[in-house]
Amino acid sequence: MIGMVLAAGAGRRLRPHTDTLPKALVPVDGETTILDIALRNLAAVDLRDVAVVVGYASQVVEERREDLERRHGVRLTLVHNDRAEIWNNAYSMWLARDVMADGALMVNGDTVHPVTVEEALLERRGPGLLLAMDDQKQLGEEEMKVQLDESGRLRRITKLMDPGAADGEYIGVTLIEAEAVPGLASALQATFEGDPDLYYEDGYQELVDRGVPVSVAPIPAGTEWVEVDDLADLQRARQIACRY
Repeated sequence: MIGMVLAAGAGRRLRPHTDTLPKALVPVDGETTILDIALRNLAAVDLRDVAVVVGYASQVVEERREDLERRHGVRLTLVHNDRAEIWNNAYSMWLARDVMADGALMVNGDTVHPVTVEEALLERRGPGLLLAMDDQKQLGEEEMKVQLDESGRLRRITKLMDPGAADGEYIGVTLIEAEAVPGLASALQATFEGDPDLYYEDGYQELVDRGVPVSVAPIPAGTEWVEVDDLADLQRARQIACRY
């Protein structure tokens, strides 16, 4: 199993911070970036081979690659998405299908969270996919909401859900076992070929619609985390990242 970070996005709502940087390289604690936190977390659970899907401003990640490897004790494989600025991230994850053939612990390159999230998923690992969910947060329109079935597995995952019908929010961290990769790759391909503007979470929904069980694990109570989409999120990230 490898670590994996999806870090191809442009982060337009974070400008001017992302005028020349990918979102994952925006600092959140002194010089520590979102990508630093992701790599630090993966190394802490002994996942030191890490694939990073890059796209927008990928040359900056290339320039910092050796320093990132040295500081975090990881080996980086960069997967290049040349459509990152025009297609959504279902395509980004599909591009990594070969490097995650033996399984992956995947984290979004815009999510700031402590290593307890990775630890919680690894403690509950099993066949298929396991998604990290915050079942305590008050939800609004923007969150990637999840709804569970009677067995506690994923029924629906979408932003386009009435918050009152949701059981929680997917926080952008997934444990993908090796045996699940071929089916996931197929679902992701069907997703972006149907609409390249869709999210990889729509690929998860495609799996569910095909009858494939997808599991969910609540993150530890009280976990402080944030998905950094805009300047308000960045301010929140800078408040909590120093506590990890």
